Amino acid sequence: MFRQSLVAYGLAIVCACCASTAFAQMPNPYGMSVNLETAKKIAAPALAEAKKNNWNMAVAIVDTDGNLVYFEKMDGTQLASPNIAIGKARAAAQFKRPTKALEDALAAGGDGLRILGLPGALPVEGGIPLVSEGKIVGAIGVSGGASPQDAQCAKAGADLLK
Repeated sequence: MFRQSLVAYGLAIVCACCASTAFAQMPNPYGMSVNLETAKKIAAPALAEAKKNNWNMAVAIVDTDGNLVYFEKMDGTQLASPNIAIGKARAAAQFKRPTKALEDALAAGGDGLRILGLPGALPVEGGIPLVSEGKIVGAIGVSGGASPQDAQCAKAGADLLK
């Protein structure tokens, strides 16, 4: 009985060591979260793009967890846009892809319809992960215009880190 317990304990240690090695080798796509100062700098070109085109937009910057770091809304932006911008930013950060990819998958139908059941997925263009040195550091979400307009402004902000 003692011998069987000792063997089982030894096997458990070996499995744990192998598992920790496997987990350690998995790449982490996330870096240090964007800070407030950088978030304000990212929002500025997005808002400038909106202003240049006479679009009233809401811009949200979130950290890697999807928590709001910075938000700004232009005067005259539609009432639903603040929550939509934040939702787009959160979805882009948490799903590690632009919300346009979610939109495209949904539009394809079939298995893409599963997106409707994913909590936090917002399959509408205008959310883009923020990438610095190959790592996701947060995301930007923009709302207030047509989806391509939102994406155009979000891209202007996200490009600041390139």
